[in-house]
Amino acid sequence: MVEELLSKLEAIGIRFREVEKSIGDPELIADNKAYRDAMREYRRLEPIANHASLCRGVWDDYMQAKEWASSDDDEFRQMGKDEIPVLQEKIEELSQQAREMLLPRDEADDRDVVLEVRAGTGGDEAAIFAGELLRMYLRHVESKGWKHTMVSSSEGTAGGFKEAVARLSGDGVYGWLKFESGVHRVQRVPATESQGRVHTSAATIAILPIAEDVDVELKISDLRRDTFRASGAGGQHVNKTESAVRLTHIPTGIVVECQDGRSQHANLEHAMEVMRTKLFEQERAKQEEERSENRKKLVSTGDRSAKIRTYNFPQGRVTDHRIGFTSHALPAIIGGDLTEVIEALHLAEKIELLKNL
Repeated sequence: MVEELLSKLEAIGIRFREVEKSIGDPELIADNKAYRDAMREYRRLEPIANHASLCRGVWDDYMQAKEWASSDDDEFRQMGKDEIPVLQEKIEELSQQAREMLLPRDEADDRDVVLEVRAGTGGDEAAIFAGELLRMYLRHVESKGWKHTMVSSSEGTAGGFKEAVARLSGDGVYGWLKFESGVHRVQRVPATESQGRVHTSAATIAILPIAEDVDVELKISDLRRDTFRASGAGGQHVNKTESAVRLTHIPTGIVVECQDGRSQHANLEHAMEVMRTKLFEQERAKQEEERSENRKKLVSTGDRSAKIRTYNFPQGRVTDHRIGFTSHALPAIIGGDLTEVIEALHLAEKIELLKNL
C-alpha cells in the first residue's frame, strides 16, 4: 500500500519537473494562456513533488532500519529495532498527508468567480439581508488580499439589493468559496416590525467559476443584445445614455444584464463573460449530476435551492445545516470573517472523500 502510494507521488514528481522545465521555454512564455496554465499546474504540483521526496527519504530509512534489525552485529541490530517504530509512525503520518493531497480535485478550483446574490422570500427584509451577504463576501475577499468588481446590481426599495453580481479575483478563489452556493436564511426582528416579532427571510447565493473562451463556444448568432439606461450608480453620463447591456442566449433562455461599467463596451465585455460562465456552469452541473449517481457528496456546490445556512440574530448564532456546524460569532461572520465556517466545510468534504478512496 505504501509503495503504491509512493509510486503515485513520484509519478507526479516527474510531471512537476517537466512543467518546471517548460516554464523557462521562451515560446511558452510568449503564449499568455499557456504560460498561465503551466504556472497554475506548477503551483498545484510543487507541494506534492516536495512531499514525494520527503516520503522517499523516510521510506528508504525504514528499509535500511529493517536491514539493520536483521544484522548479525548487535549494535546495528539494536539500532534498527529502535528506529523501526519511529519510522513506521512517521510513514503513517506522511501517508495520510499524501492521501489528502491525492484527493480528487476540481480543475475549476483555481479560477476566478462570478458571485450572484439574489433576495428571496421576505420582501424588503430579504433585500436588506442580500445586501448584508454581499458586503460579507466582499469584506472576506478583501481580507484574503483578493479583488472584487461589481458587474450589476438592482437596489431594494428599503435598502440592500434585489440582486447583485460581482466578479471576485484571486488565487484559488473558487476552490475556497464554492460551498457557499445555496439558500441563506436570516431570523431577526426587521426594523419595520412594530410588534417585535421575529421574521424569517432568505437570499440565494451562487458561486460560479468563470469560464474561459475555450470552455464554451458562444455563437453571436445565438445571442440577442438589448441596451438600456443604467439605473445604478455610475455617474450622470452613464444614466443619460444607453450604456447598460442585456444579453439573451436564445437556445437556453439565459438572460444576463450588466450596467455597472462606465461604458456600453465595458458592460458588453462583462455580460459576455458572465454569459459564458453561466453556460459553463450549466454544463458542469450536468457532469456533476452524472458523477453524483456514483458518489453522493456531503457538501454540494451545485444545488442552489438547498437551504444551507441560518443566521439567527436574536441568539447570535450561525448554523450550517449540511454539516451541523454552529458558531455564536454571528457579528464577526456577517462582518466577513468566514474562515472558521469555510474551513469546517472543507474538512467535512475531505473526510467524506477519504472514506471513498
